[in-house]
Amino acid sequence: MTQGVSKTVAIIGAGPVGLAAAVHALERGLEPVILEAGPSAGHAMRAWSHVRMFSPWEYNVDKAAERLLAATGWNAPDPKLYPTGGDMVAHYIEPLATRTALKDRVRTSARVTSISRVGFDKVKTRGRDGAQFEIRYQNGKGPEALKADAIIDASGTWFTPNPAGANGLAAIGEDNQMARIAYGMPDVLGNYRGRYAGKRVAVLGAGHSAIGTLIDLVQLKQEAPDTEVVWLLRGDRPEKAFGGGANDKLAARGDLGSKFAALVREGQIDVETAFGVTHVTERDGRLRIAAGSACCGRHVMADEMVVATGFRPDASMLSELRLSLDPALECPTVLAPLIDPNEHSCGTVRPHGARELAHPEPGFYIAGMKSYGRAPTFLMLTGYEQVRSIVAEIAGDKDAAARVELVLPETGVCSLSPAGDPEVCCGGPAQSNPSACCAEDETAKMAVKTAACCGPAVTARQEKSASCCG
Repeated sequence: MTQGVSKTVAIIGAGPVGLAAAVHALERGLEPVILEAGPSAGHAMRAWSHVRMFSPWEYNVDKAAERLLAATGWNAPDPKLYPTGGDMVAHYIEPLATRTALKDRVRTSARVTSISRVGFDKVKTRGRDGAQFEIRYQNGKGPEALKADAIIDASGTWFTPNPAGANGLAAIGEDNQMARIAYGMPDVLGNYRGRYAGKRVAVLGAGHSAIGTLIDLVQLKQEAPDTEVVWLLRGDRPEKAFGGGANDKLAARGDLGSKFAALVREGQIDVETAFGVTHVTERDGRLRIAAGSACCGRHVMADEMVVATGFRPDASMLSELRLSLDPALECPTVLAPLIDPNEHSCGTVRPHGARELAHPEPGFYIAGMKSYGRAPTFLMLTGYEQVRSIVAEIAGDKDAAARVELVLPETGVCSLSPAGDPEVCCGGPAQSNPSACCAEDETAKMAVKTAACCGPAVTARQEKSASCCG
């Protein structure tokens, strides 16, 4: 593509990363068109408006977007404060989408259904690279079509949550019990308080959404004492979910883990470990959640269930494009080794952009949360760097596309046993003030045990987990 020639860039999703992509496109003289499936920008973020983010405002505002907003007289939020999803929508997403040059470029209630090349199906090669993309989308008027020179898919994963089944499929009977099952992180203290107060609620998952929901349910229990809270954990080590406590470089996330660890130790939450859900059925007006066979395995009875087992990308609209996706994570192949949770337990993913996110289909990129596929730990700032680089590549500025313009905070801390290797968990001498993730390790050290994870010696590999246990 020749720099300086206006090209149309179709951006799927008007969340923070999609809007940032549009702003960068404007700065480079490109013409962005944003297709948002929801009725307004930030549609997915509105669904978790009650959730406070782990990173402060300074890590959640794109620099190019800030420049565009400044021209409107926008007052930037305090960079050190931690916004909720609702704060992000009200003080950043809405002004960006409605008070800047983007307002005429966002098409809401425009759900993309399929994408191809004009005149080319997936099989045909010769001349393919020179053909425009054709994006089909649906709105209130019916089917529409848009032609574009490049596409950035920033549609996210919020509306495709993982099911309850431990094998990645819906548990048997799960689809029939949807009236009693919520996915993600429902607002149990706000809009859905009446649904959960005084009920026995089972929460499945070990990530931050599950932990946050469990903490909120314990608070609800204080207000409605009949409320019962059950944590269903697929693994057998609850302490792995406690995070890094004071060692987490994102302080709000560390505080969450420490608070959760205390609630578990105090017995505020019933814990069912090694609980791989296989069946969810109804019995006597309640949910029977089973691990194992439907009749004879372990089971938990509950009134309500929250499934917080992460999300997955939806690639159905991309079936006519030539993609290179990792077979396990469903993210771009080059990115997969950097984010694979089977191999990485701590640290941060280095900034990456157009090179790592490219596909065999020239001009097409997946960015934002969707670019991580099924992997967790995505940071907003990572998405902003992704689209800065991608737009530079689309505009023909390969030097800017390859340049790293972002220094990320060290966001992760080691789990007790990354990649399932017992020799990589906590090492080093006992600390006087252990953090949540090291509580078990510290107890063992103080008892002068010498197991691989608890001995005084620090191996070369254990040094990598110094941020966890020192």
